[in-house]
Amino acid sequence: MTRSSLPLAPNARLTLGVVLAVALAAGPLAGCGRKAQVKETEAQRARAVRVVRIEAQPINGALAATGVLQPREEAAVLPEVTGYRVARVLVDEGTYVHAGQTLVQLDGALISAQLDQQRALAAQAAVQAEQAEAQANRVNGLDGQGVLSQEALDQRRFQARAARATANAQAAALKDISTRSGKLSVSAPVSGLVLERNVRPGDLSAASATPWYRIAQGGQIELKAELSEEDVARVRPGQHVTVILPTGSSAEGTVRLVSPQVNTQTKLGSVRISLPVRSDIRSGGFGRALFQDAAGQSLAVPETAVRYDADGASVMTVDANNRVKRVVVQTGARGGGLVALTKGPPAGALVVQNAAAFLLDGDLIRPVVGEAAQPASAQR
Repeated sequence: MTRSSLPLAPNARLTLGVVLAVALAAGPLAGCGRKAQVKETEAQRARAVRVVRIEAQPINGALAATGVLQPREEAAVLPEVTGYRVARVLVDEGTYVHAGQTLVQLDGALISAQLDQQRALAAQAAVQAEQAEAQANRVNGLDGQGVLSQEALDQRRFQARAARATANAQAAALKDISTRSGKLSVSAPVSGLVLERNVRPGDLSAASATPWYRIAQGGQIELKAELSEEDVARVRPGQHVTVILPTGSSAEGTVRLVSPQVNTQTKLGSVRISLPVRSDIRSGGFGRALFQDAAGQSLAVPETAVRYDADGASVMTVDANNRVKRVVVQTGARGGGLVALTKGPPAGALVVQNAAAFLLDGDLIRPVVGEAAQPASAQR
């Protein structure tokens, strides 16, 4: 029997098993040790950061101004005859009226009696004029014949002319009273919305500086905004404007008129903005106008891309090697979530979209190019 064929002792078998188990376990551990030695590169450690390109964008709403809502054209209603009592008030505030519609009815008892009296006087004067003219016609052709003296002939003719003049005067007086009688019905001069009423039954019609009614012609209310001399030059007729009302709602309007002059005291110019006819647009209220595309095209970035600190405004640019660098900028107009860069990187440069990102000069990033900066109006 050879030595190798001899059976192993129990203790020897146990020792061999332990040795084999340790050898098998050591193999994978040795492999893991080799993998742990592979180091991660700087590019792999770089974090993904969203970036945007600097592009020319319209700064919508960059120019804003406040103003007063007022009628585009306002009509004042006053009585045309004085000394008569108000019998009835037919229209109240907030009513839409039509041109010629009766608003107030005056008591016509006094003028009715005057009208009857004047008719009688006019008729009497007309008869007297006819009589005098008939007498003057009878002496036609008798001049120089000795039938009547020339003085008598001339007297008849003068009497006829005087009687006719008196009749014409009485007819004119009758027309005047008839006209004043028609004015007892105080009517609306234009169609529109009644803004104010200052008359009550029993009031006496008199010459006054306070109108009985104020009417917004056509019900049209517009915004009169005040802007600086520099800003007025950036506004043009027909330009679209978003007006924020006191209720929080908005209305789309257009610039109707740009004042040709600037107030010498305040150095402000006025701009009138036409608005749609709506019940929530009330005269006397305030509105805030946001002028669209007032600043034209400007190199712009999202407002979140600009960082402000003790050194001023800056953005983090990304170079060709994907490393960031702080660049000082000067900002201009704002609006729609964008800010114009009057001084800074050129168009097409990449900047970090969120200036709050914790980045330092020279940091390596993995840029993720986002969509081009868009104004808020374009994102709706």
